[in-house]
Amino acid sequence: MLAMPRVVAAVAAVLLAPLPRLATAAQSAADLTAQAMRECDDGQDAASRDARKQHFERGEALANQAVTLDDKSAAAHFAIVCNLGEILRLDGEKLTSVLLLRRLMAEVDRTLELDPGHVDAMATKGTLLLRLPRMFGGDAKEGERLLREVIRRDDRAVTSRITLAKTCEARGDRDEAVQLASRALQIATDEGRADKVAEAQTTLKELGASTR
Repeated sequence: MLAMPRVVAAVAAVLLAPLPRLATAAQSAADLTAQAMRECDDGQDAASRDARKQHFERGEALANQAVTLDDKSAAAHFAIVCNLGEILRLDGEKLTSVLLLRRLMAEVDRTLELDPGHVDAMATKGTLLLRLPRMFGGDAKEGERLLREVIRRDDRAVTSRITLAKTCEARGDRDEAVQLASRALQIATDEGRADKVAEAQTTLKELGASTR
């Protein structure tokens, strides 16, 4: 009669043993993802091209490790997007590598598959669809729709507003372009984002509008 509790205890131990390992793996993926995003941020702030490249390459490697540990982490897949996208933009945003570009879009799509409301991934995809020619998968109408959804969801989205302002300007919708760029300038100024302040001001100057 005393043997039964021991059997139950043994079975319970076998069933519960994997749980700590799973928790550790998940935590490691989260840590690697956070490190990868820090590398992306540091790369954006770095002064030289070589320093930026080193940060982005380290970030991509860390993000790849995170995805290996947890393929269902939208954050890990977006960490690849962040670093790989910056690598592609290092030389004046010349998206010349077809293979890397396809991988970038695949990671964006995977992020949105796992988290359809991921605003940053939505913004990245919208921008890519607007900029790419059709032969490389571009779709201006869908790109604009995605960016408009981004600014609807995120009142502080600066870059998407600037991109939409340029899109409106290109088709002659100057009033809306000025409105979008002015709002982007206001947000960037409030948040102390000097690079985006300069970009919004340049856009407004191109529109012949006040930058105050």
